[in-house]
Amino acid sequence: MSEPSSPGESQCGAPRFFVGCAEDESEGLDDCASMRTDMELYEDDLEDDSPPECQIVVGICCMMKKSKSKPMTQILERLCKFEYITVVIFPEDVILNEPVEKWPLCDCLISFHSKGFPLDKAVSYAKLRNPLLINDLNMQYYIQDRREVYRILQEEGIDLPRYAVLNRDPDNPDECNLVEGEDQVEVNGEVFLKPFVEKPVSAEDHNVYIYYPTSAGGGSQRLFRKIGSRSSVYSPESSVRKTGSYIYEEFMPTDGTDVKVYTVGPDYAHAEARKSPALDGKVERDSEGKEIRYPVMLTAMEKLVARKVCLAFKQTVCGFDLLRANGHSYVCDVNGFSFVKNSMKYYDDCAKILGNIVMRELAPQFQIPWSIPTEAEDIPIVPTTSGTMMELRCVIAVIRHGDRTPKQKMKMEVRNPMFFELFEKYGGYKTGKLKLKKPKQLQEVLDITRTLLTDIGQHTDCEIEEKKSKLEQLKTVLEMYGHFSGINRKVQLTYLPHGQPKTSSEEEDTRKEGPSILLVLKWGGELTPAGRVQAEELGRAFRCMYPGGQGDYAGFPGCGLLRLHSTYRHDLKIYASDEGRVQMTAAAFAKGLLALEGELTPILVQMVKSANMNGLLDNDIESLSGCQQRVKARLHEIMQKDEIFTEEDFDRLAPTCSSSLVNSMKAVENPVSMCDQVYTLVQSLTSQIRKRLEDPKSADLQLYHSETLEMMLQRWSKLERDFRMKSGRYDISKIPDIYDCVKYDVQHNISLGLEDTYELFKLSRALANIVIPQEYGINKVEKLDIAYAYCLPLVKKIQLDLQRTHEDESVNKLHPLYSRGVLSPGRHVRTRLYFTSESHVHSLLSIFRYGGLLDEEKDQQWKRAMDYLSAVSELNYMTQIVIMLYEDNNKDPSSEERFHVELHFSPGVKVSEEESAPMGFGFRPASAENDQKQTDPGSLENLVQDEPDRALPLSEAISTQRKSPLIRNRKTVCFKKTFINLCGFEGCSMVPSIYPLETLHNSLSLKQVNEFLTTMSVDGTDSAGQCLTESPCCDEAPSPVPAEPSAPCSHLADSPPTESFCGLPGSLPVLLELRESSSETGSSAQTPLTPEEPDEFFDTHETVDVWRGSTGTLPHPGTPLEVGAPHVPEP
Repeated sequence: MSEPSSPGESQCGAPRFFVGCAEDESEGLDDCASMRTDMELYEDDLEDDSPPECQIVVGICCMMKKSKSKPMTQILERLCKFEYITVVIFPEDVILNEPVEKWPLCDCLISFHSKGFPLDKAVSYAKLRNPLLINDLNMQYYIQDRREVYRILQEEGIDLPRYAVLNRDPDNPDECNLVEGEDQVEVNGEVFLKPFVEKPVSAEDHNVYIYYPTSAGGGSQRLFRKIGSRSSVYSPESSVRKTGSYIYEEFMPTDGTDVKVYTVGPDYAHAEARKSPALDGKVERDSEGKEIRYPVMLTAMEKLVARKVCLAFKQTVCGFDLLRANGHSYVCDVNGFSFVKNSMKYYDDCAKILGNIVMRELAPQFQIPWSIPTEAEDIPIVPTTSGTMMELRCVIAVIRHGDRTPKQKMKMEVRNPMFFELFEKYGGYKTGKLKLKKPKQLQEVLDITRTLLTDIGQHTDCEIEEKKSKLEQLKTVLEMYGHFSGINRKVQLTYLPHGQPKTSSEEEDTRKEGPSILLVLKWGGELTPAGRVQAEELGRAFRCMYPGGQGDYAGFPGCGLLRLHSTYRHDLKIYASDEGRVQMTAAAFAKGLLALEGELTPILVQMVKSANMNGLLDNDIESLSGCQQRVKARLHEIMQKDEIFTEEDFDRLAPTCSSSLVNSMKAVENPVSMCDQVYTLVQSLTSQIRKRLEDPKSADLQLYHSETLEMMLQRWSKLERDFRMKSGRYDISKIPDIYDCVKYDVQHNISLGLEDTYELFKLSRALANIVIPQEYGINKVEKLDIAYAYCLPLVKKIQLDLQRTHEDESVNKLHPLYSRGVLSPGRHVRTRLYFTSESHVHSLLSIFRYGGLLDEEKDQQWKRAMDYLSAVSELNYMTQIVIMLYEDNNKDPSSEERFHVELHFSPGVKVSEEESAPMGFGFRPASAENDQKQTDPGSLENLVQDEPDRALPLSEAISTQRKSPLIRNRKTVCFKKTFINLCGFEGCSMVPSIYPLETLHNSLSLKQVNEFLTTMSVDGTDSAGQCLTESPCCDEAPSPVPAEPSAPCSHLADSPPTESFCGLPGSLPVLLELRESSSETGSSAQTPLTPEEPDEFFDTHETVDVWRGSTGTLPHPGTPLEVGAPHVPEP
């Protein structure tokens, strides 16, 4: 026991606490003494330790399960150390069966409700004896009703989620103000879009449900009081409950973390973070079976909330739940009397505060000498350092989605009045455009289509202007799978006031006057099972970029990240565009990164933020400047020449002298001739599929991902029709689609054994390697202009992420005083992951390549990196661009060497295991001047020698990692049905490996990067999407980059073509193998941070314009919202 430190504490050191007896049972005190603890501290002669004559009796009136719990026992032991306090525990039998007149006497009562407790009797006892109440009893009735809890919180001005109460009459459950839709409910006129939360009004009922939108997979997460290692389970049921009364509230995205706050009086609050039970339902427990929680720091605003809750509910000892979301903190539940588990520091503080409250209130009337302790009850926080080595502070990654089904599109002009009515119904005339993704909307389109096809069948002469074949295709696609999902299909409608300006490339049709609607149907593009495996495995491998992982878990890479995250020192946010495949990739990656379990839907809703409302990761291609359209037109013209590429063609098409592009042009030789070969092979393919369909044995053949032969034929037949136009020329824009389709079939449907598939793959890939990268600009100026149009907001966001690396109040800070056993409680790592599509990855890479970050002539490492990127022909699925920021705490904060930035890149998934790839210089290669140097003790590589946190429990998260370690040597490890070897990972329909990260530069300073991103932001804004017309040389173009080299690339045409495009066998790198070696430390400078700027772009209410163009200060995330008012959610 610690020494007493306040004047009122006992000097004898022996706690006195007894099982209480009624007035007429006092003789049996000795028999009750067995309830005392720490018996070894007692002398044999109990008379020596009998209580002093003048004693304040503190009565404990609650169920035995609570009074005998470890936290209660620990606190009462400490409370008994006050010299003038005696603790009496009311026996449960007396509480339940005896009248209150026979209950033990006390001067102060600690009483609280739990299951089975007779609260009415406790209230009667309080009226009879009038003791000092630590927790008000009447208010505990309100705490049992969530409606009353929310009412009181609202009256006190405490932020809580937007909510509505649905009261049902048990006799007439159907008579209520509830309207349920596909993706929303309306309660008393208040609309809640999914995801939303449904809570029973009784606080004793822990069956809380969270309902997910169809776009995320639908279904619901069902939370319940912990049973073993489960706290929730996913259910496919999407309909709300039809009996009982509930509170419906907005779902708050908390990044998978809940904060539980415990008050002891209005001036003390202890907070702990734990994994949200809604995430995957798995309770993280330590080696002793206790739920893992870590104390965190409360902000000043949150401490004020704790004070308000404590006073409003008149509960001195009170627990409540905080949700930290969108830069604010919301109270979502008040639990009443609640103790922290397993914290000696809390037990000390709690007993001391309770003892002081009792003495302050009752000592005067008992004429007991007592003075208020002079020491502060809440000890000031002393910042801790994180050691002398350089710390990883920030990881930013931009990642392309995983393997998907082929994207398909069909366009048709429609004029039927039913389409115009639909367009008007959903507000299409406001912008002239409409996107329909919801099941109800798609059903309406399908109904219209069926009606028109019926009319065509009945009246062959009727004036239905929609083409029958296209209507049939529209009907077939919408009827696929037997149900709708917004992830799979969407219909876009565009109003054309004067009809379509030019005829379709497919059929020459007489142009009609008057307005029409362009209907574009898009389907396919879903993340495949292989794509999910790719994302999850990459997430697991991504852990290895974080320091740590020694001690008990040595040999299991990635434990440093899991330790950081489990102790809530990992500030993680994941963003994704609004495409379903991108969001599911992000969710699968998060599952692997954080060792989560179960379905992706709960992870998607909790962890992944959709950035579609501000253009961060989405860009409507229609809204781009005419620059890309002009580039595509020029590309189309060059590729229509029926002759071998000339030196002039090389200069026009490859002014950047990219080696992969030049090699592909050499392989193609004559573009029209190559297109002829591709077209012939496509015809051969469709012919073979038709023959298979005629074969009864193949009729019901199921291909990969539930595709049928008929569906496969549809996509190839459409490509066959679209690729060769009526004029006999080829539509170059279809080359990426052909390559996309054949790559998918080579990957997943090779077992069909269709002839010449690999030949088609090889030829279409050579063409695609010219067309795809050049669609994003042919010369440097065009590449930058198009890149600005796509990803300027992302560039600004990355800059902000790097600038705001220092912790602020929106981060879960580990409380140093409670973090014994955690060796570096001050260390935080900020991770920002951006999942997006090919266009953003191409554009961001263009900015780094052509924006002038470094001079190739002066920096050899950058020259090598540019040569490597030049040799990369394709940015495939799971392509990664990674930025890592380090801080050297030994350097002066104003020193240029304080911060250090690294830039890494991987071209993603290997297209085929046989191909050879351009080899870079590995992950963190040593520079030439450091080749002979030993690793500096303070270098980046030494981070992996960070000692383990002793408090890290042996959790399930680690055991999951034990099953699939990422092997650094040439060994193969088998786990379940997935294999990890030097090729990466396989399984699940031949999941190919992912190229390892290559370091583009590892000695950039933060000042360099910040200045570069500032220049790009300014130039991108000034550019406004303007782009020069074709010019072989960019010398006369105003540009932030050095002029194009004057020497043409034609001399490269004389060198023999390389084989990188044709997929010849080559060495296969280890998946994300980290080649550890000494590292350049480079110079860096600290970027000044203004306190007015928010930690997180999206934690504020700023409009898009503020952060897209304005340089003014942004509002701080701590700005409170109106209680109950709707707010702008963090995307």
